[in-house]
Amino acid sequence: MNEPDPAASARPVLVLIGAPGAGKSRLGKRVAKLLDVPFVDTDKRIVAEHGSIADLFAEHGEPHFRAIEREHVAAALREGAVVALGGGAVLDENTQRDLADHRVVQLTVTAEAVAKRITGGKRPLVDGVEAWSALVDTRRPIYDRLAQRTFDTSSLPIDHIAADIVGWIQETSE
Repeated sequence: MNEPDPAASARPVLVLIGAPGAGKSRLGKRVAKLLDVPFVDTDKRIVAEHGSIADLFAEHGEPHFRAIEREHVAAALREGAVVALGGGAVLDENTQRDLADHRVVQLTVTAEAVAKRITGGKRPLVDGVEAWSALVDTRRPIYDRLAQRTFDTSSLPIDHIAADIVGWIQETSE
């Protein structure tokens, strides 16, 4: 009798996608804690291995960054965890195909609410609310197509949203 391959059976409990500043990392940590599973933030893994994302963009360009991002996303999607993807990770067609096999939640946020979250200049493609809005408008059709469920993070307390996501996961797991 063949033993099951542990790597093949490890699937993300949940994948979070959405706009920069929507709260994928903060919310992902809370959801993972509630579910008692690991949390993976692909952007944090990239930074730990390659340095700042802004520096990667500046020194090597977006295509180089997206290739690195794709590798980290593919690896994370093989883990039994809550996985938060960077806002642009969904631009990769292979990632889009991979996400079809997973439970995907889109996090949304209004421009008014995100204004406070994106100050500080750490996001290479977002240098203000207008740039953020334009970026989100171009990506929204992809986010909408890939997600099974959407939760807005603009005003509700993060613990409330996390509980709603966990409730949805439990409902869809039955």
